[in-house]
Amino acid sequence: MATLNPLLSRNQQRTICSQLGNVKLKLLYKASVHGFTGAAFHQRCDKQAPTVSVGYNTTGYVFGGYASQPFTQTGQWVNDNQAFLFSFTGGKLQKYPCTNAPHALLMDGNSGPYFGNALALVHSNQPVTHSAPGNYYNFTAAEMHGNDLKLTECEVYQVEESTELEKPWRTVVWESGKRTELMDTIKTYKPTVSSVPQARVLLIGQVGAGKSSFFNSINSVFRGHVTSQAIAGSSSTSLTTQFRSYSVKAGREGKPLPIILCDTMGLEDNKGAGLDVEDISSILKGHMPNCYQFNPAAPLHAESHGFRKSPAVKDKIHCVTYVIDASKVSIMPPKLEEKMEVIRRKVNLLGIPQLVLLTKVDEACPLVKDDLRNIYKSGYIKDLMQDVSVRVGVPLSCVIPVKNYSGELELDLNCDILLLSAVVQMLRFVDNYFDDLSDRLSSTESHD
Repeated sequence: MATLNPLLSRNQQRTICSQLGNVKLKLLYKASVHGFTGAAFHQRCDKQAPTVSVGYNTTGYVFGGYASQPFTQTGQWVNDNQAFLFSFTGGKLQKYPCTNAPHALLMDGNSGPYFGNALALVHSNQPVTHSAPGNYYNFTAAEMHGNDLKLTECEVYQVEESTELEKPWRTVVWESGKRTELMDTIKTYKPTVSSVPQARVLLIGQVGAGKSSFFNSINSVFRGHVTSQAIAGSSSTSLTTQFRSYSVKAGREGKPLPIILCDTMGLEDNKGAGLDVEDISSILKGHMPNCYQFNPAAPLHAESHGFRKSPAVKDKIHCVTYVIDASKVSIMPPKLEEKMEVIRRKVNLLGIPQLVLLTKVDEACPLVKDDLRNIYKSGYIKDLMQDVSVRVGVPLSCVIPVKNYSGELELDLNCDILLLSAVVQMLRFVDNYFDDLSDRLSSTESHD
């Protein structure tokens, strides 16, 4: 089944949710996909409650109703004292409460959602609206739907509890002293292998997941203001076409930090598009030169210009970080999951530790959008992190949520703390890599 994409905008969803408490909407039925019939609606929506039903007409009106009771096909009236109708005018929600609760809903097998005798979407198995304001709900037809009864779409969403946990399941100290402490930890870090001046962390992820934005965000924290050096933005194909390793400086004139973030072309789910898996091998082993221009059709090979034939430990990747957009986890294309699985196996064989950065957490959960400090109190984000951990095949402790800077002009303490914590976690994983490396070296020496 193709992924259902809501027509209701993020802002409209938030506006409706704000009327209903700490909830989120899950799309159950979309008439253009499932059919403009009562049967199609009832098949997907019966016994699912509460619901929000939305109609869209040819003149661009968005309107509908909320029902706390489940729909059925009994032909009976159902009492619902919480039901209301609504319409959006200029982004604002206009609410019309039910004035006759015992007749709030009508269970009609040949129609979609039916509110009193006042409003029905997909009426009599047709892409039309039945509209009769007055006895059950008071609204003016012109305001509600502009007297346009032709439907271009009808959607029904299930209202789900967005669980706020009693207490955070990971502890974070949200204080400026903590930010300073994290920055100092990063500035004073030294790789345990003396021949390595800087830890190299490779960022891998889908186009638009926020790899370049993460580098820009870390750079911003250390600069003290929002800055963008790596090309970042929203595009369907990768904006990063070169292999770039970025060194973050501590302040404008400061010395480089002991971590290099390597940015790659975005992963795409099509074959021959985006980052080639063979190129990832070259990067991991340290063969790929900086500013190498990617060519998805032809991966780097030993005769390519700048190919490092015998890379040192300092040229190799010491930690791999997958960057995943929290708002797109559920619609990750299967081909992309397969590509990541192949990459993960290669990384495992080379003994390189792996982390997941879950970006755009504020877009995925209204609770976190309201306050970033709710990140570990959001049951939804916790579920999402567990889902990602299973999909990518890393333990939950290796999944780190962050919010990159994108449209902001000023730095935010909470944002900084999550970003810096992610870098500290990367450095801990780099240490694991070096520990394994020295264990391997000492065991081979003892066998010699």
